[in-house]
Amino acid sequence: MDPLTHTATGLFLSRAGLNRWTPAATPILILAANAPDIDIVSAAGGSLNYLHFHRHFTHSLAAIPLMAVLSVGVVALLYRKQKIHWVGAFFAALIAVVSHLLLDLTNTYGVRLLAPFSGRWFHLDFTNVVDLWIWAVLLLCVLGPLISRLVSTEITSGGAKTRYPGRGFAILGLSFLLLYNAGRSVLHSRATAVLDSRIYNGAEPLRVAALPDAVNPWRWRGLVETGGFYAVQDVNLAGDFDPTRATIYHKPDPGPELAAPRTTPTFRIFLDFSQFPLWRVSPVAEPEGGKEVEVFDMRFGSPSAPGFHCGALLNSRLEVIDTFFTFGQVRPR
Repeated sequence: MDPLTHTATGLFLSRAGLNRWTPAATPILILAANAPDIDIVSAAGGSLNYLHFHRHFTHSLAAIPLMAVLSVGVVALLYRKQKIHWVGAFFAALIAVVSHLLLDLTNTYGVRLLAPFSGRWFHLDFTNVVDLWIWAVLLLCVLGPLISRLVSTEITSGGAKTRYPGRGFAILGLSFLLLYNAGRSVLHSRATAVLDSRIYNGAEPLRVAALPDAVNPWRWRGLVETGGFYAVQDVNLAGDFDPTRATIYHKPDPGPELAAPRTTPTFRIFLDFSQFPLWRVSPVAEPEGGKEVEVFDMRFGSPSAPGFHCGALLNSRLEVIDTFFTFGQVRPR
């Protein structure tokens, strides 16, 4: 999920009761709820380097204690006048780090929970990285205590103070995250069942994916892989589904031009990430007799509107002379 969602989750964990486990609990929990995203420093090495290291070790089960200790240690250095209760702070930070992994697990990008022992990606495809419904409710729960305090000040002399300000809204926010994702999981299961029960151009699905819509929880981007092509068709759970309206993207025939790019670092990193890769082979004017080999991750776009996308330029002897990686743009030929 996005940093705002992780930050609000850390804040709510503190207000819900974890702030009683140690002094300076709120900054510890907010930092711990964002700590796995420290891998953003890998972006300094370029976009491909970031693709390789983002949601890698810092988002793994093995790194949870390390992220928790790091968060507590940083706050202890900054808040030297307050005596941190290390045991309580550590376990509170553990909970916040776990919340980060769980939230990231719900979206399409996914996490590598078993790193560094395995590069396998885990993703539930329930929500987008940025979910507007989550933002709206969390914003309400962040601002709720401020509005409540203003109203209380107006109707009481001197303003009554509560012992645990914002606790009710914090519990509401955390409960919403749990129930919302549970509801999305049910809708996701229904969408994948619809996709998996149809025939597409006379072919049965090998595997399917239902990817969340940015706004409508009942609408999903359906992605179906068969032996010869990908079919892309929106699924509206509030209406009918017609598989004959799917957009078809054919796979290329196996050939030697697909082998050479696989050995390059660009393709190795990309194919480790991509869960639904679509290959394309096209002739090019330069060099003479050369070809361009491209791979698109169909979860995040298509050849006409690519998301994650890499490619290689081959000469007439099918040797790789250049590679590239892009996100969200069509590379000019």
